[in-house]
Amino acid sequence: MPKGVSKKGAAEVLGDRLRDLRKERGLTLRQLAALIDVSPGLLSQIENGTTDPSLTTVRKLADAFGTSMADLFTEPDAPAVHVSRPGERHRLGASGGGILYDRLTPGRGDLEVLLGHLDQGEATSAEPWAHASTECALVLSGTVTVEVGGRDYRLATGESITFDSRLPHRYLNRDPEPARFVVAITPPNP
Repeated sequence: MPKGVSKKGAAEVLGDRLRDLRKERGLTLRQLAALIDVSPGLLSQIENGTTDPSLTTVRKLADAFGTSMADLFTEPDAPAVHVSRPGERHRLGASGGGILYDRLTPGRGDLEVLLGHLDQGEATSAEPWAHASTECALVLSGTVTVEVGGRDYRLATGESITFDSRLPHRYLNRDPEPARFVVAITPPNP
């Protein structure tokens, strides 16, 4: 593999990071599982890189460790060149389905790019939420409604939106067809 190209998959990076944080705090898998209300088996699978956690689980883990979600994915030796291939990307989803995100960028701490898949009638969160970033979304297929600061913006294929993520926001699919979109966030805080 050429120098500067990532060798580890995103799931392995997340698993390694979680294991390190857990051990630094002197927690067992059972203790951490009880703290965030998930099974020790699920945590073991996440740490071993054999399963992709839901966004809810990642948020709980970040809160438990007093860090950001983006920090959990930060690679200590982020590659200078990163190639993202379908089927090899780390996938994040909401518990209960609806939204799936494929990470297109490595954990560098300065930029997060996600490929979103949103089913009919689904939203990225139950309520709009805010974080200190700038966000840009481009609709690849379908129609996405972006709720920002209490106002709805309906975007069709090929249209994009950029906004201050400190405004409460979320993405919704109010149309009968699934939607796909790319979201870029800087600094990362998915």
